[in-house]
Amino acid sequence: MKAIFIDCNQQLAPIFQQVHRPDDPPIAVNTAPFAAQDLPRLLDGYAICLDDHSYMPTEVVAQCAALKHIVFLGTGAASHMDVAALARRGVAVHTIKGYGDAAVAEHTIALMWAAARDVAHMDRAVRAGTWQPLEGVQLTGKTLGIIGLGGIGREVARIAAGMGMQVLAWNRTRSADSPVPLVELDVLLANADVVSLHLALNDETRGFLDAARIARMKAGAILVNTARGALVDEAALMQALQGGHVRHAALDVFHAEPLRSDHPLAGMANVTLSAHAAFRTPEASMTLLRRAIDIVRTISP
Repeated sequence: MKAIFIDCNQQLAPIFQQVHRPDDPPIAVNTAPFAAQDLPRLLDGYAICLDDHSYMPTEVVAQCAALKHIVFLGTGAASHMDVAALARRGVAVHTIKGYGDAAVAEHTIALMWAAARDVAHMDRAVRAGTWQPLEGVQLTGKTLGIIGLGGIGREVARIAAGMGMQVLAWNRTRSADSPVPLVELDVLLANADVVSLHLALNDETRGFLDAARIARMKAGAILVNTARGALVDEAALMQALQGGHVRHAALDVFHAEPLRSDHPLAGMANVTLSAHAAFRTPEASMTLLRRAIDIVRTISP
């Protein structure tokens, strides 16, 4: 089966060259930008596609006659394609878990601190010529509520506990080996000074943090989301930010990516943004790409 990496960027290209071994199946690499309507041309003759977060509309993929497998570089394929619809058309979607738990956890902590101390706000102000020290939130002794206690959530809990925070968690399934106390969701929302999301996106979790649950958050809490944008009711979050019920939101993921510069979130002083980069470290990328190549090895005859 012929394979192609359809959207290899400048950061990933040298790492891909480093981890791809001579005995691996050949994988073509495309570094040129493309639109969704270009996919039939780009994928012509290819049965396997490595996808680094490009959108794969079902109606366009249906025009790619040879395509049988999409290896999505990450866990969030559901944010970029209709996995079930593609399966019905005979295209299997493969995802990769656990490659960047440390990277995402560290980015989560970085966003939490940046939000608590208004780092990005002051950075923009100083660059614009305004010297205005802002009073922030001291996180030592504060409570972090982790929603989703998988590999990333557990690593966030470990780091936060080491920094002197009290950590609570809620998970969709109870775990006997939880490293932190598991509580009911409403208890977590009512007590957490910082809420951090670490859920997978599926039909059950889409819109998970809706207006009602945001209203049950502790007044003045900080929200951090490095999981999936669609977990949160965006309109409800913006209303809570405007009214001050949520002190600050630190977001790495969004409903539509890239986030438009004219999006309301981009104009809010109490929002810190990053460009879906939580998993972007050389170490995580090496593991991710090696696992993607191993998947290609497995499915290639």
